[in-house]
Amino acid sequence: MERFTLDNGLRVVLAPDRSVPVVAVSVFYDVGMRNEPEGRTGFAHLFEHLMFQGSANVPKMEHARLVQAAGGTFNGSTHQDYTNYFEALPAEALERALFLEADRMAAPAITEENLRNQIDVVKEEIRVNVLNRPYGAFPWLQLPQIAFESFANTHDGYGSFVDLESSTVDDAADFFARYYAPGNAVLCIGGDLDVAETERLVQRWFGPVAAREVLPLPPTGEPRPTTVRSAVVEDALAPAPALALGWRVPDPVGDFDRYLGTVLLAELLSEGDASRLERRLVHDDRIAIAQSSYVGLFGDPFDVRDATLLTTQVHHPSAVPAERVQAAVHEEVRRIAEDGVPADELRRVQARTEAQLLRQADSVLGRTLGFASAELVHGRAELAGELAARLAAVTPEQVQAAAGDLDPGTAAVLELRATGGRR
Repeated sequence: MERFTLDNGLRVVLAPDRSVPVVAVSVFYDVGMRNEPEGRTGFAHLFEHLMFQGSANVPKMEHARLVQAAGGTFNGSTHQDYTNYFEALPAEALERALFLEADRMAAPAITEENLRNQIDVVKEEIRVNVLNRPYGAFPWLQLPQIAFESFANTHDGYGSFVDLESSTVDDAADFFARYYAPGNAVLCIGGDLDVAETERLVQRWFGPVAAREVLPLPPTGEPRPTTVRSAVVEDALAPAPALALGWRVPDPVGDFDRYLGTVLLAELLSEGDASRLERRLVHDDRIAIAQSSYVGLFGDPFDVRDATLLTTQVHHPSAVPAERVQAAVHEEVRRIAEDGVPADELRRVQARTEAQLLRQADSVLGRTLGFASAELVHGRAELAGELAARLAAVTPEQVQAAAGDLDPGTAAVLELRATGGRR
């Protein structure tokens, strides 16, 4: 792996892999939902849309046409702590992807027409994915509101209609100037590439992008809670009630080894028919329809900074009280904290987690995105390739300690009541 930094501050990571004639290009900007200013909720996601509306030398729709004409694919996504854009193409089309990404890093087409159009697109997305879908906001938009205190961690990252509709071109231009500076980004290129030639192409296309001031990101960590916080929400579209429990977990960056124990605990609790909560809630007590546990708002424990949660969510029959489900979850966690984890059970969980990581890294694009995320969040792209070994080294004692951290007295508890669906 090779890395260098351009004069404008852009950090570049090259990950050569000559096994297949494919390259992947990814640009990760250090701005996500948690960085949005008050009154501009949803702006990180809105900006992801805006960045596909053309740029100084690329007319609208041309980005898609040029990538697809070369036989490639492209996309972007918004996360809590970053926004990314990426292409996977035949190796000979590398320069095309670099030109496209550099052009929109320099000058996206932020116009009144594009802004209004994309606000409408985002609003429709919210209607489809949140407002008109059973469990649309549960628990990812609703649980943080009771689990955390700061605006960064509690606000609706999809955005309120009021904030979106009132935003202006000046707001969008300010957001771009503030967060889309080269010095606030990581460019990661993987696949069938020659390092010297790729560095020359990166210098050619990204070197002229003007440097801009990069403001330090405000910390998103918060003091650990000392009490239970709870709320009840109603969902007229949901066919059955649900419960979500959220516990603060160790710092995913600053306390990484302890955090790994929590990641494996979540897997041990809920992944597969043999998992603790699947056996207890679904098969033995029959008080749940479905259950899952995961670390991180979107289920990827390695793409977040502090503060974050281990979340357990359970969908249960309406005849089963939420309190009974909650008590059973706490009891299973307490058993692990008190009795520990058999080594063979942990090995099964580690093997499954390693297989998941290998599947994610199976493609050139998957590996490149993993490297870019690790570089941006952890400052070490190499960590992406070390995760399987780091998880395999976690001991039963670390998982037991992680369970001990899930104190019933500090959980955030969100109860969803199905008020209009099938009972």
